[in-house]
Amino acid sequence: MEKDISNILDLVKYNHKLRMTLSIWRYAHLALALISSLFLVMASVTGAILAIDAIQEKMPPYRVANFDEITLAQAIPVLKGKFSEISEIDVDHNGFVLLKGFDEDGNDVDAYVDPNNGKVLGKQIEKSAFVEWNIALHRSLFLKETGRLIMGVVSFLLLLIAISGMALVIQRQRSLAKFFTKVIREYFAQYYHVITGRIILIPVLIIALTGTYLSMARFQLFPEHQIEHKEIVASDEVPEQNKIADFTLFKSIKLADVKKIAFPFAEDPEEYYNLKLNNRELIVNQFNGELLSEVKYSKTLLLENLSLDLHTGRTNIIWAVVLGIACLNILFFIYSGFAITLKRRATKIKNKHQTKDAEFILLVGTENGSTLRFANAIHEQLNAQGKVSYLAQLNQYNVFPKAKHLIVFTSTYGLGDPPSNGNRFLQLIDKFPQKDQINFSVVGFGSHAYPDFCEFAKQVDAKLAEQNWAKRFTTLHTVDDKSAPQFVAWVKNWSEKAEVELATTPALYAKKPKGLQKMMVLDRTEVHEDEQTFLLTIRTPARTKFTSGDLLAIYPADDNRERLYSVAKCNGNVQLVIKLHQPGLGSEYLNNLKIGDVFKARMVANASFHQPKNKAVVMIGNGTGIAPFLGMIAQGAKNSDRRLYIGFRKETDVIKQHQLFLDQQIQNHKLQSYQIAFSREQNHCYVMDLIRNDAQQLAQLLKEGAMVMICGSLLMQQDVEKVLNEICLEINGKALSFYTEKGQLLTDCY
Repeated sequence: MEKDISNILDLVKYNHKLRMTLSIWRYAHLALALISSLFLVMASVTGAILAIDAIQEKMPPYRVANFDEITLAQAIPVLKGKFSEISEIDVDHNGFVLLKGFDEDGNDVDAYVDPNNGKVLGKQIEKSAFVEWNIALHRSLFLKETGRLIMGVVSFLLLLIAISGMALVIQRQRSLAKFFTKVIREYFAQYYHVITGRIILIPVLIIALTGTYLSMARFQLFPEHQIEHKEIVASDEVPEQNKIADFTLFKSIKLADVKKIAFPFAEDPEEYYNLKLNNRELIVNQFNGELLSEVKYSKTLLLENLSLDLHTGRTNIIWAVVLGIACLNILFFIYSGFAITLKRRATKIKNKHQTKDAEFILLVGTENGSTLRFANAIHEQLNAQGKVSYLAQLNQYNVFPKAKHLIVFTSTYGLGDPPSNGNRFLQLIDKFPQKDQINFSVVGFGSHAYPDFCEFAKQVDAKLAEQNWAKRFTTLHTVDDKSAPQFVAWVKNWSEKAEVELATTPALYAKKPKGLQKMMVLDRTEVHEDEQTFLLTIRTPARTKFTSGDLLAIYPADDNRERLYSVAKCNGNVQLVIKLHQPGLGSEYLNNLKIGDVFKARMVANASFHQPKNKAVVMIGNGTGIAPFLGMIAQGAKNSDRRLYIGFRKETDVIKQHQLFLDQQIQNHKLQSYQIAFSREQNHCYVMDLIRNDAQQLAQLLKEGAMVMICGSLLMQQDVEKVLNEICLEINGKALSFYTEKGQLLTDCY
């Protein structure tokens, strides 16, 4: 027992430590961004400009094709034969060979040359005043050494921001191994802040690390490297000049490894070749190519040169492009980061009553403000009905003297942690016990994409259940991905028990989505007088993915009110069967559309009502519920066992079209049979009567694992399920619920 208690205490301590660690990372990330944001904007803009300059530097054709293969033994004799005197050769980071000296006519030469033949390729490239201005601003803010120190600190802060951001992503994704797994999209700034952050993380870390190192090297925080060659004793005699092409050392050194060659000033034994290579400096005898002295560069100097190459992108055009993109992305990080922060802090709560008077206390735990939208909708309805409601954040929990109902709406962050405005809530419950008994209800918001789905809401529910003043009013209710229909299920339950009328229309709690797609009406039929139905054929954007059984969401009043219609996919287009209701917000809107009209809508995946594969399917519907079945039959494979039972009031031209289509599908072996019930004429029966007539057959199909799909009115669904239940009990000896639990019943009714 003691061991169990110890383990529990250890777990509590671990969770508390984890929450504290998360808060530290989050606030550190924000604080660092706030402190350095202005300088980062300037550094990013100038950095992007300098990255473009690094790319443009490589555009002139001054680098020869075989540059990486040319040795000094090949290049120097050619150049000495072409020019009467050479003082030095510089090989820049672009691979351009810059020669300084005199030509055969005695003219001064300071130009790029081809090391293969000595041809002058062009004059030395001078940076524009604009680029020089940006370099000075980027390096030192025009403040000389003080500015360099500031930029060094900013680079270090960027390094810390990148590390803290990486820690937050790892925490969000639960482990380093899942660093690049799917990110749940909540809104634009949050989603792309994480997505682009993961992609550009390495370049940003390199920019920050190299910038910090270069600044430290500038202020000599590392041991200074001194080039000290050993003393060379020159011979008094002038030795015979060997062919440079035969110098063994020059044969082993590639021109690509050279930074600078200082040529001997005269044919004097005391004059030498001075070679500055990428990793060392050499002094070479000009007559026989003997290595006289060698000094290797220190590791700090090599790191400084590498840092400069990586920080500027001067050696590689692809890396320069990556750096430019990274700089622009830092600007996006700044925008999206502050957008996230503002959204989290934009939890504006309006109360017209004080806590001491409120009977309904609504507490919200939210990380980005989306949970507040649901709570506020309830809060406003309670106030509108004359109830005394008070809405607050979780961390504002206190003693509520007149409270009768306490409702907690909370999201979960990270590893089952509380949102930032609820990190003290569990402790506050212990600190402020209520004086009178209060009914409590907890609604959790989360996403099933994360393993700790609504974990904090579960902790809150358990904590409240332990209090002697708290009486459970409704069981813990969870909402996945801000689903308005799932939230409405709780609203119905709570309002019935509390005897308070609350709206139960999902659209009232749903946020109108952004990014609606433009769709065009290709064809339509007129409304039939008897059935009041019509057909619409709609073309979606080329890349829109959907299938029969999915839903078309429209927003007729251009607000958050959403209307959903089950679709058929026919020849790649959306086909709807719509019943006109007067007044009807959605149906009247669609009825007013003409051929060629363009409107905005979106497709909603409805995976729970997709056609099963490799199974017998019994399709049952009435009225407009035939729409998805028509598409499923058309899309289905041949020789599949599909049966359709459909009910209408009267036969119309539209229904005749359906019959022609269904007859053709039977001929194509995509449909085994169909039956139509007409309640007002012909056979004067309902779809339930058709099912009773085939009771034996349907019972056997269910027994063999067939799927039953129902689409249409909710009243029809209830009647059909009642009949099916009777059939299953009578013939199979099992209730319909037995098959429902096995996933053999799919419904999409309204």
